[in-house]
Amino acid sequence: MLNSLSQETQLILMVIAIGILFALVTWNTKRNKKKLYNRDERNFRKNYSKKKSRK
Repeated sequence: MLNSLSQETQLILMVIAIGILFALVTWNTKRNKKKLYNRDERNFRKNYSKKKSRK
């Protein structure tokens, strides 16, 4: 499929693909950090007992 494209076009497509992958990884890292925000301050026992008492 890529053989029909010129060398320059292949190079441009590869650079664009790497840029998109970098953007996705950056976005995912930010999302994961947001999920784990203040994780050190959380108390597992309190959260567990609170969830258990709801049932």
